[in-house]
Amino acid sequence: MDLLGRLFGRSARVALFVDGPNVLREEFDVDLDDVRAAARRAGQPTALRLYLDEHATPGLIQAAEARGFEVLVTSGDVDVKLAVDLTRFVVEERADVVAIASRDTDFKPAIETANSYGVRTLAIAPGSHGRSDALCNAVTESVTLGE
Repeated sequence: MDLLGRLFGRSARVALFVDGPNVLREEFDVDLDDVRAAARRAGQPTALRLYLDEHATPGLIQAAEARGFEVLVTSGDVDVKLAVDLTRFVVEERADVVAIASRDTDFKPAIETANSYGVRTLAIAPGSHGRSDALCNAVTESVTLGE
């Protein structure tokens, strides 16, 4: 439990947003359980969301749902939907920590918005090769899987 959780008698609420097309690539060999474990170190996951595009296979969707993820499939680029949802969680005060698994710098404005609301932010990179330095520099904490 983090300091905030100890002070208020609860663990920080963590909302995890996974940029599926960006992270779930063969070259990274990312396991969703590892992504969830990285978010869990920041507090209690209260939302696990995996964003996929229309090319997602039924097997991937089924496997993610079996691991407790809410799967959101969009008809195009997932970035806009993910960024809007992350921002909504912040302004609706639904999370103490927002965690994003991505290597995409496009999420920097959403992360900066979360920071301005006093919400802790966490970037989870799929590996050192897949890490976005700009995204890691924008968040309050970062984790690189496999390190």
